[in-house]
Amino acid sequence: MSGEIDIYGVYVPNLLALMVATLLVSLVVRRVLAFLGVYALVWHRGLFDIALYVVLLQGMSLLSQWWLS
Repeated sequence: MSGEIDIYGVYVPNLLALMVATLLVSLVVRRVLAFLGVYALVWHRGLFDIALYVVLLQGMSLLSQWWLS
């Protein structure tokens, strides 16, 4: 497996594609958490959002490795 994805002749690193996909998933998860009122229990929303993004990025990375193998 190469470290790049070909999108109409433009080579994009796998990590960049995963980061964009994770950003979209993160936006949805954050909306759901805000709707459920979870942020009322969080001390620092910005730190929580960054930690959530990192956890989701790791999950997407593991999922992509499993999917492509």
